[in-house]
Amino acid sequence: MSVRTVWNTSRKLIAATAAGIMLAAGLGACGSSNASTASLDSTKGKTTKIVVGVCPGPYGDMVKNVFAPLLKDDGYELTTKEFTDYVQPNKALASGSIQANLFQHGNYLKKFTADNHLDLTSLGQTPTLGLGIYSNKYKKLSEIPDGATVAIANDASNLARSLGVLEQNKLVTLDGEVDATKATIDDVKSNPKNLKFKTLDAAQLVRSLDNVDFALVPGNYSWAANLKPSSALALEKQTSGVMEVFVVRTKDKNSDFAKKVKALLTSQEYKDAIAKSEFKDFGKPASWKA
Repeated sequence: MSVRTVWNTSRKLIAATAAGIMLAAGLGACGSSNASTASLDSTKGKTTKIVVGVCPGPYGDMVKNVFAPLLKDDGYELTTKEFTDYVQPNKALASGSIQANLFQHGNYLKKFTADNHLDLTSLGQTPTLGLGIYSNKYKKLSEIPDGATVAIANDASNLARSLGVLEQNKLVTLDGEVDATKATIDDVKSNPKNLKFKTLDAAQLVRSLDNVDFALVPGNYSWAANLKPSSALALEKQTSGVMEVFVVRTKDKNSDFAKKVKALLTSQEYKDAIAKSEFKDFGKPASWKA
């Protein structure tokens, strides 16, 4: 066999191998794409496993104690994966490593997905434990001294939310021209007690109570730290934008699972289950009162 013949034969083998690899990769990619959608569709007689991302606090328990039992007969087995911050649950959902999440309010979802170019969709609101003003030093808002240090969340959405709660309780006044959901410390127009602001990751706010005069703590973290809402100096007056939302990828919003969850969130069955649970005193979605 000549050198030319060997070379030509080798080239054909290499080309064939490369084509096979490309075809396999293409088929694998297609299979991966279809699997992510199929994983949210129930199959008669089989159990579909759904992993829901949560943060420390009550919503992991809500998934396990309320959602999971109510969706079991529909063929879904719900488990939770806990994240320690507000960033990873949405990124994990967008990447497909989890199938849903329940940890954030609507305003946060809207801003985070826009800032990070993620395609996620809310299926609806759940009962929500509101943000509270907590202190290890004072029992009433009237006791807070001039020049007190207050710790608030450093993420844009919860920072604006915290400033709104301070304004609700007449501790600051915000510039009337600013969008309340986008307010920053620079938008504080009046600060009668000369409060000093300390911005921290939301997960650190409870721990900061030993080092500041008071802190504004989101409900999931106050719950995880066993801070009783009744011990709060004040609780936020909840608006629609600060209600927790059950989220999936937009590509999965028409899946069987998403349809079941969306219907469940406004069902009497779900309302009754909440009424019998440890979440019965949480703020209720406006749609429940309609």
